[in-house]
Amino acid sequence: MTALSEWRAAGTVIDFGGHRIFYRQHGRLTPGARVLVCIHGFPTASWDWHRLWPALIETFDVVIAPDMLGFGFSDKPRGHRYTIQEQCDLHEHLLSSLGITETTVLAHDYGDTVAQEWLARLIDGSAVVRPRAIALLNGGLFPETHRARLVQKLLASPVGPWLAVAMGKASFARSLCAVFGAKTQPSQTDLDAFWALASRDGGKAAMARLIHYMAERRSQRARWVGALQESPIPIRVIDGLDDPVSGAHMVERYRALVAQPDVMELPGIGHYPQVEAPEQVLDALRDWPPFLAGGARA
Repeated sequence: MTALSEWRAAGTVIDFGGHRIFYRQHGRLTPGARVLVCIHGFPTASWDWHRLWPALIETFDVVIAPDMLGFGFSDKPRGHRYTIQEQCDLHEHLLSSLGITETTVLAHDYGDTVAQEWLARLIDGSAVVRPRAIALLNGGLFPETHRARLVQKLLASPVGPWLAVAMGKASFARSLCAVFGAKTQPSQTDLDAFWALASRDGGKAAMARLIHYMAERRSQRARWVGALQESPIPIRVIDGLDDPVSGAHMVERYRALVAQPDVMELPGIGHYPQVEAPEQVLDALRDWPPFLAGGARA
């Protein structure tokens, strides 16, 4: 397990629209290098991937995991209007600035929606960096199956800004524990790190603005669900079935709407498979040829 302080110390920053964006990078780009980008979820950050990191950096030549704008160690600009489109721009900007033109994508939760926008750009020809294959962990791929928790609904309501500022560590921890599997609950160290990432540097206020993604999913449903249905590249969904937000019911909808669905089910696992069952997630990735074959071309 990588301590949060170690994760931060090993990272670097890049400017994006005048904001500092933190990211972890392993490896350097060379001709023919295989590249993986990891896109985290709400309300945490790239540290979510630390249990997979040792195996991922053995598999790929270059692995990159940023904290998106408003999350973790990246800037959380006051009063900013966060959008999924902007977060996708951030990833394309980061990768293109490093000379990367193609990448495999591993995403979770909010990051799934960013990946869907990226996939839509691939389809309409506007992608700056080409995704070659996408692995999606638990996330709200369909707005009609996203069972938002009460705290998410309140954050998205008019009282959201006040609720966010008033939120304490204990209530935050309860909300997170509720979406983990009954037998795979986060450790106190995990909860301390999640809270530190979410609350630092105005993070609580940012939550009430970042939560706008739920409304974006509804307004952009045709584009983002259509991207899944029309995808020209391989997609694998790896889903913790005990997730109350996007578990077994989301998988059922995915199978109903997506032709030839590729789904790996994880019974007993909740919303954070990469934290709760990292070995199972790695097995599901290693068993998928497009993941191992994907990567960038310099």
